[in-house]
Amino acid sequence: MTPIPARALVRLCRVAAPIAAAALVIAACSSSSTKSGTSAGGGTSGTTSGAAAVTVQTRSGPVGTFLTDGSGTALYMFASDTSSMSTCSRTCATFWPPLTTTGTPTASGSATSSMLATITRSDGSKQVSYDGHPLYLFKEDTAPGDTNGQGSSNFGAKWWLLAPSGQPITSSGSGSSSSPSSAPGSSSAGY
Repeated sequence: MTPIPARALVRLCRVAAPIAAAALVIAACSSSSTKSGTSAGGGTSGTTSGAAAVTVQTRSGPVGTFLTDGSGTALYMFASDTSSMSTCSRTCATFWPPLTTTGTPTASGSATSSMLATITRSDGSKQVSYDGHPLYLFKEDTAPGDTNGQGSSNFGAKWWLLAPSGQPITSSGSGSSSSPSSAPGSSSAGY
């Protein structure tokens, strides 16, 4: 075998190194490990935003019986929304993530199936609504049953928990979690 001249060896290494690096990147990218994230926003654990099958159920607390997602995280309505349109997007949706689905929402507990529907958001996603109220989670509710958003005046209107009847719960109730009057970044600009 004839030895390879040093110049040819350097050229070969210059060509082979990028090819080897590209092969490693391709192998890493083609890994079959898939994560199916369902988080709707920071702080809320186990939320079902974006899930194929979303369940709306109920939970009881100091304010009475209210709607939650399938993991027990409180669901809210925004007073400035209409039955066919969410007015919470961009920065607002960071603090108040919409409950979205790609499937048909289902009811459990005292929630009523016939009151469930979806609306189409400006980004094309399907937001779950209940009795004409688009539903949201609150970023500062970090455990099932937290109701830290109840009565807040973030982004220009009130946020209320919903009773299984579809009516907003407008009382704070004794012993409920704190009701902040504003969340970080909650000015009315930048909805």
